[in-house]
Amino acid sequence: MDIAIKAAQLVLALVILVTIHEFGHYFFARLFGVKVNRFYLFFNPWFSLLKYNPMAGTLEVLSYNKKDGSEHCLKRFRVGREHQADTSKRPTWRDTVYGLGWLPLGGYCDIAGMIDETKSAADIDADDLPEAWQFRFKPAWQRLLVMIAGVVLNFVLAIIIYTGIAFHWGDRVIPFTAMTEGMDFAPELLDAGFRNGDILLSLNGKAMDPKDYSLEWDMLQPGAQVGVLRGTDTVTVTVSKDLIRTIVGKGKDYTPISMRVPVVVAKTMNGDPAERAGIVAEDRILRVGTDTTPAISDFMPVLAANKGRTLPFLVRHADGSTTELDVAISDGGKIGIQMLSPTEIFDIEQVHYSLFGSVPRGWEIGTDRLASYVSSLGLVFTREGAQSLGGFGTLGDFFPSTWDWYSFWQITAFLSIILAFMNIIPIPGLDGGHTLFLIAEVVTRRKPSERFLEIANTIGFCFLIALMLYANANDIYRFLIK
Repeated sequence: MDIAIKAAQLVLALVILVTIHEFGHYFFARLFGVKVNRFYLFFNPWFSLLKYNPMAGTLEVLSYNKKDGSEHCLKRFRVGREHQADTSKRPTWRDTVYGLGWLPLGGYCDIAGMIDETKSAADIDADDLPEAWQFRFKPAWQRLLVMIAGVVLNFVLAIIIYTGIAFHWGDRVIPFTAMTEGMDFAPELLDAGFRNGDILLSLNGKAMDPKDYSLEWDMLQPGAQVGVLRGTDTVTVTVSKDLIRTIVGKGKDYTPISMRVPVVVAKTMNGDPAERAGIVAEDRILRVGTDTTPAISDFMPVLAANKGRTLPFLVRHADGSTTELDVAISDGGKIGIQMLSPTEIFDIEQVHYSLFGSVPRGWEIGTDRLASYVSSLGLVFTREGAQSLGGFGTLGDFFPSTWDWYSFWQITAFLSIILAFMNIIPIPGLDGGHTLFLIAEVVTRRKPSERFLEIANTIGFCFLIALMLYANANDIYRFLIK
């Protein structure tokens, strides 16, 4: 069931992101009078789940072509009247066939007269369409806008989602200074100079803002100056240039920095050791045997190391008094308590935004996430970064195993930023490859030959397929081996 919920969230996110991206291309193509042959959500090799042809007035279920090229379908419905194509008039929405494919690897907008990885110059010559309807005969600046429109709309979508999150949920954060037990750090960060219990104060001389989405990433950058409160002393930790490389590829469960949460009892289980010993709600457990337990991360290992033993627990009650109680730890390393969450212990800062105030907040989050993502891409070219690449399994693991709209929209917005940036990378076969050639054409006033475009797009397409296979193979390896 957990996998099904994650998969459903991933598919819904892809539906939103791919539709918006391809609509950007579609809208600007139509704006400049270019015919769009097909508009598809998901790819449709061999057959389509649904195909709507406004010109014919039909909706087909499981549509496919036979080897002789004839079109067939499982079921055809009449959903409108038939129209006659007229090449003397500007293309309309009826000149496009709309479809739903079965392979959720993306989607496509088949633009008339455009050479890409699936169509050569001979293919588009065979269409015999008027020049005014074809992409290749439009001015370079119009073709450029058509190509970048998908990327732009994906980024705009991310800003809109972040704006909606700010308006609906606002920001609910715990100030770093309110985290009285400080932070826990992964071994790599401990080696870099941090200490468990450090309270975060500043980054590069500026007070840390818990509302900053990119704060953790910025802390790990080479040369970052992180100010912390260690006991009563203020200490500055200078991050080494190798730290970020040592933590790349650690997996989705790796947490470099986490909040230290005190062991405060929410309630005890009826008849379990804690209740029998006299522990009550709001008690804080300070010590187990000779081991101090200022945080849950200290408490749980002590219980696990003392299974089946009875030890004295030092407990501080809600009134401030302390008591030492003998508690029997079960063979499973449990004493029968539920603990308060951080939001029930620490002071919470709730920030609400008006409709107009949420817009700059959405922009701030979106641009911060984009900047962090772009700065992380250099790590892909390291051995650790290459090993961390993932495919659809990794994307699915972004989502929680229970349906939560707040998390869904946060992840969808971030994926929209990823999709926007990855598509603008100047690799032939991607929007960025087409954009690069168009910019070169604008600057040099020379259009690349159609043969060159065919070869470049084919090479780029093969590279992208290889990269996708490698990323998904990493997912399979991590699932089966690790």
